[in-house]
This record gives sequence, structure tokens and C-alpha cells, in this order.
Amino acid sequence: MSSRFSRRGQRGAPAGPALPPGTPGAEAHGATVRLGRRTVLDGVDLALAPGEVLALVGPNGAGKSTLLAALAADTPVSGGSVHIAGRPAGAWTARELATRRAVLPQAATLAFPFTVEEVVRMGRAPWAGTPHEDDDEAAVAAAMTGAEVTDLAARPFSSLSGGERARVALARVLAQRAPVLLLDEPTAALDLRHQELVLRLCRERAAEGEAVAVVLHDLALAAAYAHRIALLDAGRLISAGAPAEVLDPAVLTRVYQHPVESVPHPRTGARLVLPVRDTGGHPAK
Repeated sequence: MSSRFSRRGQRGAPAGPALPPGTPGAEAHGATVRLGRRTVLDGVDLALAPGEVLALVGPNGAGKSTLLAALAADTPVSGGSVHIAGRPAGAWTARELATRRAVLPQAATLAFPFTVEEVVRMGRAPWAGTPHEDDDEAAVAAAMTGAEVTDLAARPFSSLSGGERARVALARVLAQRAPVLLLDEPTAALDLRHQELVLRLCRERAAEGEAVAVVLHDLALAAAYAHRIALLDAGRLISAGAPAEVLDPAVLTRVYQHPVESVPHPRTGARLVLPVRDTGGHPAK
């Protein structure tokens, strides 16, 4: 790897412009998204505050990714409205949006044989020609260190495993240093250690004042790391609040259509959400 990269940690990285005090990073007001005749998001009201990690959870097809894309202004709403950093999403230019929110999609694909370092550096493109361009080297170095991909810098992105690609894609988004971070299933391809790493990075970003929303399927991870959880089902927001409030076994059993129990972790007290199984390891009926 080039000697111009330092080993600075994520917390020491330069940041982009902060959100105005008291202003949500992103907020949906009655947000509705229709695809043809199908309503995939139905009148959702939700705000993402600076300093918090908000987990979006729910069964497959609940509308989690659609809501995240709507909050990012990547998917236009059919009804209601979306604001980013206090302004209607449509009031920002594409470049202005890119300096205010960074988005990690579910899949990362590239058509050309870029190296890992080049992929991460793409996250700095919105800052070209601005004073923040001077922060490129430190931001890229910190992002690669945080996502633990520094040793992969010279490798072609196409040669990486699925988990490695996921971490490089995350590093690109971290390098963008936008005050709103929107991550769609960032832990899906990762082993246990790196799942924990990603959620710790989310908490660190929130501690720095950023607004972080993350789509998760693992309810235990959501309970352990999210300040708030938003539970969706069939395009509707079922509940939003602290993990202990939202992860109600009766509600989860209904939403997931499978018996669920919730117990405190014996050491940390965080909620452990578990499917109910019979003694043979089969789902309970």
C-alpha cells in the first residue's frame, strides 16, 4: 500500500459539514412508494436524528430497503414527502445530496477492474474541487483502517470474496464523510467478527454526531447496537422506539409469523430475540 496512507483510526478522520443543530438527518412524512399497482411503502412517518443509530427491521418484503432508498432520495415517493438535512429531498442537486448523505446498497458491483484503494477513493468524488478535497488522504486511510481493508489496497475488487467486497464497499461509504449514513444490510455477507465491527463503526459515527440508519435482519444485533428500532411490515411502520419497547415478543410473533421469545442477555442486559423451537431443534408450532 502507498506510504501516503496513515494508520489513523476512524475517530480521527476529517468530517464533512455537520447537520444544523436540532435538524434531522433525514425524515419521512407520510412517505408512500408505489410500484405499478403495488404499494411497497404506505404512509410512513419517521425521522433519523443526529447522534443515533436507527435500525430498520422486519420480515422479507416489509419495505425496509424501500424506506432506506426513499430517505436517501434514491427512490422518489409517490405520496408524502422526504426531507434531508432540513430541506425537501428534491431541493438538493445530486452533488449536494452526495455531500450530505452516503448510501451503501445491498450489492456492490463494478464493471471495471478497479483496485480496492481506487474503489474506496471513489467515496471522495463529491468533495472534488471543494476545501474538503484536502481531507481525501486522511479520510480514505481512516475508512480503510476502520473497515479493516488496508491490507487489500492493491488487490482488484473483482478478486475479493463476498465478505471482503462488502467491507470495501463500506469503506467507500465511510470515506465519503457525509453527515447522514444509510446502510442496507451491511452485515449480510460478513462473519460474526466483522458484523460486530460494522455495528461498532455505526455507533462511533453516531457518537461523532452523524445520523445512521441501517437495515438489519439480525434482531439481536439491532437490540445490541441501535439506539432506536423501526419495525416494518407490509410497507407500514408498526412501531418505532427503544429496542426494549419495539422488540415485544407478541408483536414480533405476529409480524414474523413465527413464535418469538425475548430474554435479557445474562451479562449485558441487552435483549436477545430468539425463535421458539421445540426440544428437537424444530420450529415450534
